[in-house]
Amino acid sequence: MQEKFIGYIQFEKRYSPHTITAYRTDLNQFREYLTEHYDVEDLSQADHQMIRSWLVDLMDKHVTARAVNRKLSTLRCYYRFLRREGIITQNPMNRVVPPKEPKKLPVFINGEKMALFFDSAAFGEGFTGVRDHLILEMFYQTGMRLSELINLRDRDVDIYNLTIRVLGKRNKERLIPITITFRDLITAYRKERDRDVVSTNKEGYLFVTDKGTATYPKLIYRVVTKYLSAVTTTDKKSPHVLRHTFATMLLDNGADLNAVKELLGHANLSATQVYTHNTIEKLKRIYQQAHPRA
Repeated sequence: MQEKFIGYIQFEKRYSPHTITAYRTDLNQFREYLTEHYDVEDLSQADHQMIRSWLVDLMDKHVTARAVNRKLSTLRCYYRFLRREGIITQNPMNRVVPPKEPKKLPVFINGEKMALFFDSAAFGEGFTGVRDHLILEMFYQTGMRLSELINLRDRDVDIYNLTIRVLGKRNKERLIPITITFRDLITAYRKERDRDVVSTNKEGYLFVTDKGTATYPKLIYRVVTKYLSAVTTTDKKSPHVLRHTFATMLLDNGADLNAVKELLGHANLSATQVYTHNTIEKLKRIYQQAHPRA
């Protein structure tokens, strides 16, 4: 049933490859726990007490509440599927209370620091330098996700209408506008790539390695971490920090919340509203510094 479930979320729900891998891992981990502690191998035989026991075990191992809730989300989806297939009559997840997550504001980098960074950063000459520069600019100027950047094709960039077509979660497409300057940066990168790199990928990916193959998450992380280390001392230096920075800068400069939601590819407005807290905190600081009665 697990493989049937994987096929369901892949072809019917159209979850991303990353999500499918995470779901498979979560189910395998839960099965290993059941086998070790309850001598049960069939997930359909698990009850709410077994799931609660796994939850406690994860928390004892210092797994964060957010990570635990993601794993519980996997089980919730799986048991709904089993109920739909008639394998079980009661969903054991109905009696499992997820742990509360501490509220954390998204980590972002100040706009002035980012402007200074792009004005002064030494990306180097040749293909690698131009590519790394474009990767940083792509995250900062479009707010796209890591998986979306990796899967960008040449055909997705419309240099005439100044838009980039992005295939987001659950194969949902969106168009992101770009500036003329950014278009010129993309054009310069393509010239370097097509001149210096022998492409071996037939998918037409925009970003490639110096060997011409498609890029991969660890490479992008290395590039982003390397350059962000020069502009921020925060522990987080991931591509998602640049996505947070993109959204925060838009809202700080008066962008409509619904417009930011569409640019980020969020399904619900609540996911976008988290960035308004950063904006409100900035307003509070300005008020405290400037108002004579503060």
